[in-house]
Amino acid sequence: MDNREKLLECATNLFYEKGYDAVGVQEIVEKAGMTKPTLYYYFKSKYGLLESILESYFEPYLKRLEVAAEYRGDIPSTLHRTCREQLKIALENPKMYMFAFSLMYSARENDTYQAVRPYMVRINEIVVKIFNDASEKLGNMNGRQQQFASGFEGIINYYLMYYFETDCQDTDTDEISMNLVKQFMYGIYT
Repeated sequence: MDNREKLLECATNLFYEKGYDAVGVQEIVEKAGMTKPTLYYYFKSKYGLLESILESYFEPYLKRLEVAAEYRGDIPSTLHRTCREQLKIALENPKMYMFAFSLMYSARENDTYQAVRPYMVRINEIVVKIFNDASEKLGNMNGRQQQFASGFEGIINYYLMYYFETDCQDTDTDEISMNLVKQFMYGIYT
């Protein structure tokens, strides 16, 4: 592992364990066995390190999500693929998922919120697009694509919070996503 990767890994673990604001540059470099100038060489600042962590996590996530969320004329199948992919991504890197998710609840003027917001907006756009593309088949939508997308993402994120908080051992993302999509679809069809 090169110095840059080691700094990213150490910082991610520390940010997950203690929160971004509670971790200083000195603690990161000590944990990585490096010096401050090394961190500044690669990232310019602690905030630059945060941006790099988020970019390295979210860029592949978004590419995978876009592929999974491609609407092919069948809303339950599209939602199932989308949900399953989000579950897989979270289970592959639970610390990063939990850390990134926690940033969404930062104060709106906080740097951490500003850093994660563009990625959350892009995730939302991908999911809203599903409902826009399916609006002709879902007659009860009536301009509520954003509301449907928020509800769908809410079910997934709430399930993942429950999953990680209870140390759930079920890793069958196919079955879990089928059940979550059924629950969601029942709600929008009633």
